[in-house]
Amino acid sequence: MKAREGSAMATNSLVQRIARQALATFCKPLHVFPDKHQQLLGLMSQARATDLHLQPPAVDSPPPSGAPPVTYMHICETEHFSMGVFLLKSGACIPLHDHPGMHGALKVLYGKLRVSCFDRLDSHSACTHLRPSSRPQVGAVRRSVLRSSAEYTDVSEACLLAPDRDNLHQINAVEGPAAFLDVLAPPYDPDDGRDCHYFQVLQGPKLHEREVWLMEIAQPLSFWCGTEPYPGPEVRL
Repeated sequence: MKAREGSAMATNSLVQRIARQALATFCKPLHVFPDKHQQLLGLMSQARATDLHLQPPAVDSPPPSGAPPVTYMHICETEHFSMGVFLLKSGACIPLHDHPGMHGALKVLYGKLRVSCFDRLDSHSACTHLRPSSRPQVGAVRRSVLRSSAEYTDVSEACLLAPDRDNLHQINAVEGPAAFLDVLAPPYDPDDGRDCHYFQVLQGPKLHEREVWLMEIAQPLSFWCGTEPYPGPEVRL
């Protein structure tokens, strides 16, 4: 009886319900069932660290030498979406990056994050290239706009991104370690044109107080992501 009860609790866990709602939301274009998107956000906004059996680090101590600043816990993945948890050490940063053609949602589980979101103003005519002599790294330069920069905690609602809104963002751990639940739809797939690209802000606002120039760069050497096992309830799809 106890085994059956445990299995029933796992299949009815908040994490399981979020995964099922994500599948229902992203198995068809969002314009078909826009209400399902809101249902997913509502469920994610309820999530806390205890729902995933996570414990914030008891002591905020520097990570061992050579340890990754960020680690990832894989929960589940289908052709329609992926779900997992990112854990950031104190002071860690996930550099400015994009999600080509992807929707996503982020929910802080513990700690505090600062999330800065950008959009390209014109992905075609504004794209140019730096001369090789002007920078040691040559990359595409795009006129962009800072849409928002805000701090989130475990009591904040889920933070959203869409293919054409808040698609580029940088995530910083503030005042200690932090963790967040991450849903991306569809998952990254370089073979299908959905690869992660990194960017650097070249200059501050000029023509408009929130306009910037972003240059595509290689993955920063200071950032890499390790993995660790997910300790939470099993997800079945």
